[in-house]
Amino acid sequence: MNISKNALSKQGRAARRERLTQGLALAALLLMGGMAVAGPSGIFAWSDASQALAQREARIAALQEQREGLRQRVDALDPDNADPDMVVEMMRRNLNVVHPDEVILPKPETDPVD
Repeated sequence: MNISKNALSKQGRAARRERLTQGLALAALLLMGGMAVAGPSGIFAWSDASQALAQREARIAALQEQREGLRQRVDALDPDNADPDMVVEMMRRNLNVVHPDEVILPKPETDPVD
């Protein structure tokens, strides 16, 4: 009988060890699954990153448009071929020689025709 108790004891330990191993493996799989969904590079983070990318692309487009407008103003103030209306407008505004009853209407920006 002593041998059978020993054998049962070893089987019990082996079964507990097996359950422990399976439990740890299950916990590891659940952790990996959770990280795949909610981790720093998971599905939720991916959708947030794509939204941030779309916002940044829109910001870049707006900045490029603003830069093009500034480039056109710089070209209009070229010392060799300055736009007289732009020069007068800037000179009066910067030197503060505008009368109180005057209204300066900036020249509308037009798109170049290709």
